[in-house]
Amino acid sequence: MRALSIAATGMTAQQMRVEVISNNLANMNTTAYNARRAEFADLHYQQVTRAGSIAATTGAIIPTGVQMGLGVRAASVSMDVAQGTLAQTGGDLDVAIEGRGYLEVTLPAGGAAYTRDGALKRTGEGQLVTSDGHPVVPDVTIPDDARSITITPEGEIYAYFLNRVEPEQLGQLTLVGFSNEKGLEALGSNLYAETNASGAPFQGFAGEDGLGMFRQGYLEDSSVDAVREITDLIEAQRGYEMNAKVITAADQMLSATTQIR
Repeated sequence: MRALSIAATGMTAQQMRVEVISNNLANMNTTAYNARRAEFADLHYQQVTRAGSIAATTGAIIPTGVQMGLGVRAASVSMDVAQGTLAQTGGDLDVAIEGRGYLEVTLPAGGAAYTRDGALKRTGEGQLVTSDGHPVVPDVTIPDDARSITITPEGEIYAYFLNRVEPEQLGQLTLVGFSNEKGLEALGSNLYAETNASGAPFQGFAGEDGLGMFRQGYLEDSSVDAVREITDLIEAQRGYEMNAKVITAADQMLSATTQIR
């Protein structure tokens, strides 16, 4: 009986959906986290009678045929690239990206990664890094005697010093864009890596080539909508229960068949 295996694929799909929702809810307070959505597709069909074939008895063309579906499969877990709201922090090294783009950072192994988490810090040597200590590209070093830091919407970094009226420009942050952001590989720690699906990164200055702008003193909130996630969770739970009932019904039908004398 196909119903048993079909319902099993349905339960597996709803379980995966619950796992994706649980990950979204777990990251509802993660800076710049993009919500994920599980997407599904139907499995292959058994062609019992093909549509358009000719009936052997009458010679007529069969208009619809008999196609028996075999269940559901996971197609993808896609990332919602919608921007979260900007929350004011007042930190002089906190920068939110208003619009499209990512900050590029250098990993310990020397490779490149990308993030929208703008909660920047500086090391003991004054180097600008992420919360996990990854240096920001291009490299920026803040002098120890800098009294305050200003980051313009274009990413220009200025330092103010005592007994000096004019600020000193230390460098300029750049942004990186991709043709398909949903194709990025999530590495954890708010980092992403380039893939063949995402396309090659292109670097530019804020406000150019469709890239966003910087907002100093702000951080991007998670894009998770808690109400929507809870609604989807209830729907997934009901779907799981209904597939479980199909298995129970199919088992009862098989039991009735085996008891026929």
